[in-house]
Amino acid sequence: MTLRTGHTGLNVTDLDRSLAFYRDVLGFALLAEGKEDDRRFAFLGDGGELPVLTLWQQADGGYDGSRAGLHHLAFTADSVDRVREYETALRAAGVEFAHEGLVAHREGSASGGIFFHDPDGTRLEISVPDGVEGAPAPHAAAPTCGFF
Repeated sequence: MTLRTGHTGLNVTDLDRSLAFYRDVLGFALLAEGKEDDRRFAFLGDGGELPVLTLWQQADGGYDGSRAGLHHLAFTADSVDRVREYETALRAAGVEFAHEGLVAHREGSASGGIFFHDPDGTRLEISVPDGVEGAPAPHAAAPTCGFF
């Protein structure tokens, strides 16, 4: 048997704010939500019955990229046009981007995407495996998703 990612769980500081972002801006469907003592949680999906992302309101502060743990969370889109649609929606929501616009994963790469932060500062990526030829690469030698 080969292991596959079942879902990704993120600690968040404000479940309502994170739900608005992941559901309303990125388009995830709310599958279920609940409460345990003073902690709330939500399961989000992509149209199927299984969760893709779980949000746990139990963080005291925002994401800290200097600590061991999650580096970034990457999503794959089905086309460059769809990545650009996400970029437009994210800009309208006032999201902070790590790089300006669509960028290549590395110099000369056909793959690439957009790199940004959720409301708690968690680093996120939406990319495509091809179709980004000629886009700038923020880092010539290292993968773009490595240093943001």
